[in-house]
Amino acid sequence: MRLRPLLTLAALAALSLAPAANAAEVPANATWTEATITEADGTQLHADVLRPKGLPADAKTPVILSIGPYFNHAGQTGALGGVEGTSYDPVGPPGPSDRFYDFLEGTKLLDRGYTFVMVDLRGFGGSTGCLDWAGPGEQADVKAAVEWAAGQPWSTGRVGMYGKSYDGVTGLIGAVSKPKGLAAVISQEPVYDLYRYLWDDGIRFVNSLGTPALYDLIAGTPGPLAGDPSYTTGSVNDLQRPGCPVLNYLDQQDADHGSDFWKARNLIPRAKDTDVPVLLTQGFLENNTKPDGAFEFYNGLQGPKRAWFGMWDHVRGNDRDADGRLLMGREGWFDEAMRWYDHYVKGVPLVDAPVDRDPPVVVQTSDGTWRGEDAWPPADATASSSPLLAGEYADDGQNNGSLDGGTEPTGQGAWTFSPPLAHRAHLAGVPRATVASDAAPGTNLVVDLYDVAPDGKATLVSRGGQLVAGTGPQEVELYGNDWRFEPGHRVGVLVTGANAEWWLHQPTNATVSVTGASVRLPWLRYTRADDQPGGKAVRLEQYLEDAPFQVDPQTIADRTQPAFALPPALAARPASTRAAGSSPARRGGARMQARLALRR
Repeated sequence: MRLRPLLTLAALAALSLAPAANAAEVPANATWTEATITEADGTQLHADVLRPKGLPADAKTPVILSIGPYFNHAGQTGALGGVEGTSYDPVGPPGPSDRFYDFLEGTKLLDRGYTFVMVDLRGFGGSTGCLDWAGPGEQADVKAAVEWAAGQPWSTGRVGMYGKSYDGVTGLIGAVSKPKGLAAVISQEPVYDLYRYLWDDGIRFVNSLGTPALYDLIAGTPGPLAGDPSYTTGSVNDLQRPGCPVLNYLDQQDADHGSDFWKARNLIPRAKDTDVPVLLTQGFLENNTKPDGAFEFYNGLQGPKRAWFGMWDHVRGNDRDADGRLLMGREGWFDEAMRWYDHYVKGVPLVDAPVDRDPPVVVQTSDGTWRGEDAWPPADATASSSPLLAGEYADDGQNNGSLDGGTEPTGQGAWTFSPPLAHRAHLAGVPRATVASDAAPGTNLVVDLYDVAPDGKATLVSRGGQLVAGTGPQEVELYGNDWRFEPGHRVGVLVTGANAEWWLHQPTNATVSVTGASVRLPWLRYTRADDQPGGKAVRLEQYLEDAPFQVDPQTIADRTQPAFALPPALAARPASTRAAGSSPARRGGARMQARLALRR
């Protein structure tokens, strides 16, 4: 999905003049061919196929498939390539996208006997039709692409899906749609409910205005001039839905989460109906494909599943910074990915693809340490409810939730602070709040959760926001997080009208009286050993430096709630509750043991 929340028209104009970068070459160990997949509604999907070089044309291999908007031969993001750091060559010669060459090289995928297939969603690259923002059309594309790959004479009939961001979403579409032949999915930093990428219960994210237009622009990018004319013809063929770009934009301006348009794009309720093995990554500090709905989706999955959850943003498991540091902070992403595929797609026995030795979930907490869990939130996370103090806030759109991407003013609204903690406390799960006020329907309501240090520096741990719906108490769900509060720190809760650095508020300019409120926080009961290798995510270091702001000591003194329910001291964790490797289960005719952009 789009990392950049909004690009101005001036920036887009400048991008159109950006110099071209050379197209990627076909990997030396690959044979590249192209194919067309024709769907029942007449949509023609373009596919690039990379087979191990020297392999007979009819030699059967398992298949890894990616399907999304970024596989255009001219470049992943068209004329936006100069900003996004992707290649863009409008002239040619044409070639397959280099989007996942890091995956091909890092896993030695072709050398290990897999075929890799890249498919353009409808309306993108060389495919005909109208882009559909993960709707019924694109869901049909995923099904058609997987079943086509499974049915080719060079395929074993077993397909895995790989992607990140938008093509991570298509992986989840595959998982919940269960096309014939789909054997496993790896999805990094996806979206689980497409509404929540652009809106938050009626409040806009800033990208709700820019992202639909940017995908229209990517979809309208033709193939290279030196390429097959039919590729370019397909890329601009919107006859399936005349007026496609404008209609696509307008569709996504619907603020109603309950509309038919958005219901069709919510994958969360469908997770409970699939047993396809899914390996997932989700950053707690994501500012792009946010963790909203992530844990509900993950916990709904009925098949083998595994996850990395931690303190990063919109990055891949193998991404490194300029100094060579892994952005997530943990080695072994490609090794783990190939254990997943080797076992579930290729049918390699557990002795040689030991997915059962990997903890079901690895979690990086707020101090940068890693641990294994059987589930997340963990089973011993117990919600405690605390009353919040009455107060008031101005719905003026001015307050910022943190200094990470925001500026002053901060901390404006109705504060409640706990007494200082006498011992370490560990929050792990999804906080929730209930707020009663005199706010009229349509008023902005935001609840922020903070870790407040003894020096009064407040670091944002989680937030949730919505427009007030009707009258009566409002239930607010905050983002899930895994955070250690040290002794002497306080829990801070702010009821306010804005996080201006996060949402695009339309203020009512009303003064809202908060007459009663409470917060429910999920605290772990037991201590945790930092039993998994890994270091601090680069993003975590940046966040801990940039995010905190100073709260006035008198405000803390005046707004401390003695009745705030502090968690008891963490107890030693019983041996029977400690995470181990995943427990394999039987799957399918192969009887193998099993366990378990939008940017680029």
